[in-house]
Formats: sequence, structure tokens, C-alpha cells
Amino acid sequence: MKNFLRQLRPALIALAILTVICGGVYPLVVTAVGQVAFNDEAEGSLIKVDGVVVGSELIGQQFVSPQYFHPRPSAAGAGYDSGASSGSNLGPRNPALLDAVAERVAEYRTENGLSNDVLVPVDAVTASASGLDPHISIANARLQASRVADVRGLDVALVLQMIGDHTDDRNLLVLGDPGVNVLELNLALDRLTS
Repeated sequence: MKNFLRQLRPALIALAILTVICGGVYPLVVTAVGQVAFNDEAEGSLIKVDGVVVGSELIGQQFVSPQYFHPRPSAAGAGYDSGASSGSNLGPRNPALLDAVAERVAEYRTENGLSNDVLVPVDAVTASASGLDPHISIANARLQASRVADVRGLDVALVLQMIGDHTDDRNLLVLGDPGVNVLELNLALDRLTS
């Protein structure tokens, strides 16, 4: 028994020290660094209009009105529900996914006045892995530009320029593809036409 207690003591001391370091010191240091060096990101990259939070740069929102650029479909809950973030989990040959994509392609073409021979970008008809992606591809945004310009009474060239102005580069210059933040672009259009 004495041998057991002698071995137990260092184990309990190590447990206490690691609990303090990993459960207290480390989280406090990471939080402090995040608040000081990356304050906007640590606070959720919130977007405010007239002092009111209208969204985040990091989480997509549903836009359905024709004067707005539309995001990619969301499989998160009822759509863009950050508490239910997930993809659809349907495989590429699943009939339910194929039917949903075919329906979305037809809706996208009708909504944007496109002929049947125009290729629809994949991000316009499929959800992202999280279901919360705030970006659409440049091709998707360009195909929606005519609709948005017509409804808002703007020149298409101006809308295309705004797409370019609201295109984010690749992450770390090499990861992913450039994308257009839908919320930021729609807010810029609202500022322009209000």
C-alpha cells in the first residue's frame, strides 16, 4: 500500500499541474492573444449598419429577393442555422441529391434569365460542407449580375465592378478559390441605391 501511495502522489501532482496549465493558463493566453491580435475575428467578424449588427463576414445568410445576390443553398437546419451546421450527407449518386440539384439548376436558370445551354456553377446548386458558407464563386455572382442590375435599375458594368470590389482572395494566397461575400456585396448595393 505504501508503494501505491508513493506512486499516486506524483500522478496527482502532475494531474493538478496539467489541469492548471491546460485548463486555465493556456485558454487565458489564447483568449488574450485573440482579443489583442485578432480582435475583429475573435468577436465574430460582425458587420454593423448604423450601429446595428446585421450579420457576420463568416456566416452566410439567406437572400431571396430578386434585387439581392443569392447565396449558395444551405443544408444547415432550415437554412443558414449556425446551430445546425452541416452538409446534406447525400452522396454524389444519391437520387435525392441529383433531383434537388436538377431542380435548383432549373430554378437558377429561370430566376436569372439564362438559356438551357448556360452552365450553372456548382456552388449555385449545392450546399457547402458547413451549410454556412458566406461566399459564392465569381462565376455565380457574374451570372446573377444582370438580374440584380435590372431590378435595381443599375448598369451591369457597375454591378460587375462591385463584384470585383467584394471578391476575397484565396486564404493564405494558396487555399481555396477567390469568392464573393454575398452579405457585403448586398449591403454595398443597398448603400448605393438608398
